[in-house]
Amino acid sequence: MQNLSIALVAIALYLAASVRIAKQTPRAETKYQAIALLIAAAVAHGAVLYSSVFANSGIDLGIFNTASLVGWCIGASLLLIMSWRPVDSLAVMIYPIIASMIALTYLFPSSRILPPGTAIGLQLHIVLSIIAYGLFAIAAVQAIYLGIADYKIRHHRPSMDFLPPLPTMETVLFQLTGFAFVMLTVSLALGSMYIADIRAQHLTHKVVFSVIAWGVFATLICGRLGFGWRGRRAIKFVISGFVSLALGFFGSKAVLELVLHRV
Repeated sequence: MQNLSIALVAIALYLAASVRIAKQTPRAETKYQAIALLIAAAVAHGAVLYSSVFANSGIDLGIFNTASLVGWCIGASLLLIMSWRPVDSLAVMIYPIIASMIALTYLFPSSRILPPGTAIGLQLHIVLSIIAYGLFAIAAVQAIYLGIADYKIRHHRPSMDFLPPLPTMETVLFQLTGFAFVMLTVSLALGSMYIADIRAQHLTHKVVFSVIAWGVFATLICGRLGFGWRGRRAIKFVISGFVSLALGFFGSKAVLELVLHRV
């Protein structure tokens, strides 16, 4: 019951911060107030995760626990990025989604225990995967905003007031994508070391979509460095790569846990 109360507090704080940012004025105090709310939300969210993920018998990485953990990483990463980049507009969409992830953990409980004694390399693979996924999620939202702004400019319509200039959004998009790509590459390399039988371990779906996503992002980065790719082409690559990664990251977990009921 106590965990549920803390979860509700975290949800309320995330939503309050999102509303505050959406209505913010140019005054710096408004942003500081929103950041204070987000820090408090992250602390409360972290407390909930500690009790739900770190079970007595091992680490519980059920699909909704994992979604909540990914949400916390996304929120914490965005909070850090907000301190040095004008990405406040992303918070309006992202933090309500994180709040919904917390709610799903309690509405649809599921469990998949990672037993004690799991190899350090495999644990690092999981951590890097979650970080990479979180950064790609932020990049995908940035790509959506960039696409909306580009569409409005091309059709001579006023852009949304809370969005930063297009060059700034594009720079942030590629910085996020580049850093996340490094995390994903290291994660896949580590994970490949622990594949003994891809079918018996139910990893076919995950591996195929993860490799597709890696290929999409690798192509985008090479195109950016070699040919200066940008704009709508970059947006399409980021979103399609993220969709592939999401299918690999959560698709197999959803099928195994919610459809086949395997842990």
